[in-house]
Amino acid sequence: MSAITHLDLTGFQQMDQYAWQHEQGPVMTLHFFNLRPDLPAPLHDPAALFAGTARRTAAAGGGLIDAAVEPVDGVPALRQVVKIRHPQGHGLVFLGSYTIPRATCSTVLKLQAAESGTTGVREALVFTKLGPDGMNKPSPFAPDATGGLPTLHADDEQYDAEFPHHPLTATRAMLRRLLPSIRLDERFKALPPF
Repeated sequence: MSAITHLDLTGFQQMDQYAWQHEQGPVMTLHFFNLRPDLPAPLHDPAALFAGTARRTAAAGGGLIDAAVEPVDGVPALRQVVKIRHPQGHGLVFLGSYTIPRATCSTVLKLQAAESGTTGVREALVFTKLGPDGMNKPSPFAPDATGGLPTLHADDEQYDAEFPHHPLTATRAMLRRLLPSIRLDERFKALPPF
C-alpha cells in the first residue's frame, strides 16, 4: 500500500508493485508505515529535526548531506539526502527521500543510487581545487555528530553541474523532478498532522 497515488514515471521501468528502476540506474521505492513516525523532532522545528536526523544517520554509519522541510502535494514533508557505504564495500550509495508524516502513519518515496566503476572521482577533483585542509567540513546540521561518514565539500550541490552523471547529482535532480508530480490520497492528506 502507498498513500502516493500519482508520480511522473517517465524513464522508469517497474520492478514490482512499489519499486521502479530509472534508465540511468537509480531505484525508486514507495513505502507506507502504519505507525507513528519516528522522526526526532516535529517538522515545525527544522533545526532540531535536522540535527537529530544527522546524529542518527552518523550513528548508523552514514552521513546526512542535505535536509529540508517542504510541501509534497500541500502536505509538509522531510526531504533528505544521505550517503552510506556500499554494502559490498566499494564506493557509496546515495539515498534521497521524501518522508510525509501524519500523526499515526507516514508514507515515504525513496531513491537509491549507487556508485559504480571508478569511485571517488568527484572527491578527488574537488580535493585538487580545495587542498587537504578544505576537504572536510563540520556537519551543517549537527557539528557535534560523531561517527559515520564525514561531511565533504565535494557533496555540495554547487559541484553537481561538474559531475552530471554522479549518483549524488542524479539523486538530487530526480527528487526535484518528481516533486511536482507527486499526488497523495485525499484520505491520507485529511489525517491529523504529525
